[in-house]
This record gives sequence, C-alpha cells and structure tokens, in this order.
Amino acid sequence: MHDRVAPSKNRLWQALVVVTLVCVPALAAAHGVSGGDQLFLEQSVGAQYIPFAYLGAKHMVTGYDHILFLIGVIFFLYRVKDVAIYVTLFSLGHSTTLLFGVLSGIHINPYLIDAVIGFSVVYKGLDNLGVFKSKLGFQPNTKAAVLVFGLFHGFGLATKLQDFALSDEGLVGNIVSFNVGVEIGQLLALGMVLIAMGFWRRTPSFARQANAANLLLIVAGLGLVVFQLNGYFNA
Repeated sequence: MHDRVAPSKNRLWQALVVVTLVCVPALAAAHGVSGGDQLFLEQSVGAQYIPFAYLGAKHMVTGYDHILFLIGVIFFLYRVKDVAIYVTLFSLGHSTTLLFGVLSGIHINPYLIDAVIGFSVVYKGLDNLGVFKSKLGFQPNTKAAVLVFGLFHGFGLATKLQDFALSDEGLVGNIVSFNVGVEIGQLLALGMVLIAMGFWRRTPSFARQANAANLLLIVAGLGLVVFQLNGYFNA
C-alpha cells in the first residue's frame, strides 16, 4: 500500500513543479505595467493623485513576485504583532527606494533588480525550511533580510517607472500617491492571503503540506531568477 502511494505523491510533486515553471514567465510579465496604464502615466500632466494611487494599488495586487515574497514572510507568523512588524519593514524598504529611485533618477538594470527579487523568494522559502541553520550552521537576521529585500523590491518598480516619460509637473505628489496606492494594494493582497492562510492552518494537512509549499516558493523564485537573467544576457 505504501509503495503505491509514494509514486503517486512523486508524480503530483513533479506536476506541481512543471506547472510552476510554465507559469513563471507569465508571472514575471505581470510585474510590469500594461500598455494602457503606461500611456496614461506618460500623458498625465500636473497633480493626478487618485489615478496614480489607483495604479499603484493595481500594480501591487498583480505584482506576483511581491506577493510570493510576502507569502513566504508571513508563512509561519501567527501573531498579528509579528505580521505587522515584518510587513512594516518591507513597506519601509519598498517605499524608500521607490520614491528615491524615481525622484533621483538613479537607474539600475531592471533585469538584474528583478533577478534579486526572484532570489528574495528563494531565500524566504529556504529560510522557512530551516535550511540556513540546519545545513549552513547560521541563521540570517530575518527582520534585516526583509528590510533589505524590500529595498530591492522598491527599486524594481522604480526602474519600471523610469522607463516612462513622466511629466515633471506634479511628479513628486504623483509618485507619493502612487506609493500610497502600492501600500494600499499590499494591504489588500496581504489581507486575502492571511484569510486563506488562516483557513489552511486549521486543516490537519497544513504541517504536511507546508514543506511542499515552501519548496514551490523556491522553484518559483529560481524560475524568476533564470527568466530575468536570460532577459539580461539576451537584451
């Protein structure tokens, strides 16, 4: 009986890995800004606070690399206080480099930034599995890591906005509004994830499925890294 179940589990795991890798290019593409939104951003002149806030929220809700990282961050956080601390650290890093990157004009290759963002997903999956402590003998400071990776996530979006011909008139207010929208979108996405995680954690299968879920995070993150590095070397 046991011998029959094991191959079935292996086939299921292999199928999940294949599906994840197939979906990675679509997820990576979803991190960008659509043509219609780009046109609006480039044609906007003066204060457009509400539309920019809306686009910021829309980007975060569809920014699957950000959401994957946040899922990894909160995966084993059960107290609201802990969730608030880690999400605040991520938001602080994300907001800082988003605003600084766009307003300062400092440009970093978007493929390399997005590769680091993909690696952040890999890191969180490995961290949740206890790989650093059990295999490498050390445990990175989780709060510092979330803050640092938040900085890269913010630069990732900044590089997208820098590719657009944004008007200087009202730029500061519009980018601040965009950032506020990003944080609102993050809270909405995170709220849905926390609700789903709450139900999942109550099931008897959670402990058994947790490792597989974090392995899938690692696979998805590696897929994003490879996808972005391929874009960098072939651009």
